Amino acid sequence: MERRPTGRRALSRPSAILGLLALACFGLVAACLAVPQPAAAQWGDSYDAPSADPYYAPPPRRRARQGYADEYGYGRAPARRAAPPPAQEAPRQFYWPWEDQPRAQPAPPPQAPPGYARPPRQRPPAAAPGRSDEERAARRRRPSPAPTVAQPKPKVTKTAPTTQVAVFGDSLASYLAKGIDEAFTDNADVAVLDRSKNDSGLVRKDLVDWAKTAEDAFKATPNLSYALMMVGVNDRQAIRDGDQTYEALSDKWRELYAARVDAVVKVFAERKVPLIWVGLPPVRSETLSRDFAAINDLVRERVQRAGQSYVEVWQGFVDDRNRFTVSGPDVDGQEARLRTSDGIHFTAAGSRKIAHFADVELKRLMGEKGGLPSEQPAAAVAATPSEGGAGLGSDDTAAIDRKITAMLPSLPEPPGIPSLPVKPAAGPVVPLGRPEISPGGTLLTGRPHEGDATGTRERSLQRGAAPLPQPGRADDFRWPPG
Repeated sequence: MERRPTGRRALSRPSAILGLLALACFGLVAACLAVPQPAAAQWGDSYDAPSADPYYAPPPRRRARQGYADEYGYGRAPARRAAPPPAQEAPRQFYWPWEDQPRAQPAPPPQAPPGYARPPRQRPPAAAPGRSDEERAARRRRPSPAPTVAQPKPKVTKTAPTTQVAVFGDSLASYLAKGIDEAFTDNADVAVLDRSKNDSGLVRKDLVDWAKTAEDAFKATPNLSYALMMVGVNDRQAIRDGDQTYEALSDKWRELYAARVDAVVKVFAERKVPLIWVGLPPVRSETLSRDFAAINDLVRERVQRAGQSYVEVWQGFVDDRNRFTVSGPDVDGQEARLRTSDGIHFTAAGSRKIAHFADVELKRLMGEKGGLPSEQPAAAVAATPSEGGAGLGSDDTAAIDRKITAMLPSLPEPPGIPSLPVKPAAGPVVPLGRPEISPGGTLLTGRPHEGDATGTRERSLQRGAAPLPQPGRADDFRWPPG
């Protein structure tokens, strides 16, 4: 079969191969150009503006994602929301024996709402329907009872006292006078005269000479009955005798101070007026307290040697360790403040307590002299009793009780009470140096010795051997028993 000739011209083989190679080179060049190159930073992406361009305006600052800008341009992180509480599981109805069953928690107490909640106002109950308006108005106008107030103790007027007590000394003596006056405030026959002078003492005679002051007091009050003296708080200083000065608490100082104490005591002894010298109390300063104790020892010796009374108050103003204390029990046994802030003087309770020590001795001297002065009865200053005898005083009630007791017959002594023998205060006196009357130490009242036929005492007490066991006793270990 013959081929028909075509109009196309057949290509030669070398030309086709060259064409394919050219096409492959072209594809390779295109692939190389398509490889991504690293991105170059643009001048608009940074915050540094080029200095050469005066018309450059930096782009706006980018905001952080999920943020916002306030009016000042600062970004804030979004507020975090609390996670919802986990859902509570329903309580189980069944537990295995080896499982721990949860215990029931007590219900929490009800809490008040925040803020102040005013409690509801309690309304008064409605009025009874049968009560009229006039009765309700009268009930509202009914006056309430007056509160009970303790009436002050009536003060007795001392017009003509028969007993006068004078108090001499320094500033501490003024507190003593107040306490003594309070102790005898109910007695119209006892008057307390305060003759104390501050900043005085026995050392500085140029300020106050207490021997001369006491003589002047007797001239002004010739019928003085008793005297109290409390001085020495200002005497811890050098004493002068003529042109010589001696240090406090030295030997010569003690000699001169004792002579001045004797001079004061002599004034009261010559007039036969009982004198009560009250000692110094402890103070806050330990050095002063130690010196005051030395002055107390010196004064006590001179006063008691002259036959007068000396009262010690030291133990009433110290604690259980013998140290100064500001507070302590008062005369009623209640805890109270006794000393002032300076640690030297007394409060009202302290004045009454220090006067209590002198008051006991003063009443004892009054009893020895002829009994205490008669006290003013409380009924004399009390108001008159109301009708019906409802206002009887305590003294009237006590008098009635004594009369009733006196009218009652006395109970007879029960018969048959045996009389006990009177025990002698001491036994017979036996001389220790007389000759022996019991040879061998044998007592006259001793029982005769019994014989030791079995030798038990000799074997047990002398030789130390165990006694022979007896049948049936605990030390009988024979077996079989019996």
